[in-house]
Amino acid sequence: MTKENLFDVIIIGGSYAGLSAGMALGRSLRKVLIIDGGKPCNIQTPHSHNVITLDGESPSAITQKAKNQVLAYDTVTFLNGLATKASKANDENFEVQTADGEIFVAKKLLFATGVSDIMPDIKGFSECWGISILHCPYCHGYEVKEQNTGILGNGEMGFEFSKLISNWTKQLTLFTNGKSTLTKEQNQKLLAHRISIVEDEIESVEHEKGIIKQVVFKNGTKQSLAALYARIPFEQHCKIPATLGCTLTEQGHIQVDDFQRTSIAGIFAAGDNTTMFRSVSNAIGAGNKAGALINHELINEEF
Repeated sequence: MTKENLFDVIIIGGSYAGLSAGMALGRSLRKVLIIDGGKPCNIQTPHSHNVITLDGESPSAITQKAKNQVLAYDTVTFLNGLATKASKANDENFEVQTADGEIFVAKKLLFATGVSDIMPDIKGFSECWGISILHCPYCHGYEVKEQNTGILGNGEMGFEFSKLISNWTKQLTLFTNGKSTLTKEQNQKLLAHRISIVEDEIESVEHEKGIIKQVVFKNGTKQSLAALYARIPFEQHCKIPATLGCTLTEQGHIQVDDFQRTSIAGIFAAGDNTTMFRSVSNAIGAGNKAGALINHELINEEF
């Protein structure tokens, strides 16, 4: 193992959380390697919002600007590559292997690897995801405020999501995509707030370059929309934390404490892989905190 392959911290995932942690650690004089495969979950999203000083910027522009600033710290190295394996090298270090067969060693690991969304079997859905089919009103709700909007959901989730989105528009339809599982009380409350409920199954989403035009139902009817909100299943983008023994929550996130520590000593996680609060600003904050606390842990071990 050469000295060039030895680091204080290896960060797997080089988007918002990973770069934010990299900056905190670089400014703490730590030797850091950031490994990133270049496949962020918001790759289709044209603009990011609700991020002060960066409101309306494209996700790729924010990432590139952050990367340029982080790499100004000469102790931080960025590797375009895919981490495929990680293991405990000894009592003090972890070993990380990439798809190219390179091996790197570090005292601490941080997973900022995000999640992968699982698309429903609806033609046109994936092409609109992150553009006009949305997951977060705080990120994108203002841009489609007071427009004809749909929600894909059912039961408790569909009810709560409808209640939330009604803050941004009163032109709202809940699509249960099959028989409604709403309670009688939920159904009455939605109708009292003039939220329509459609139980027809969805066949496809008609769109133009990701901009939704209408949903098409299996019975042949259609409904025009300006936007559609959906909460779809996800899985961890990176399987390495699970193979290392990191505990996952019931929802499928990596379990972390208030210090971004996982259940395995020396391994940290930050960003979308740890929380349902998926946003650029939240990922930046979590990464910054993780970087500072990793450095603090290293200081305590060295002092």
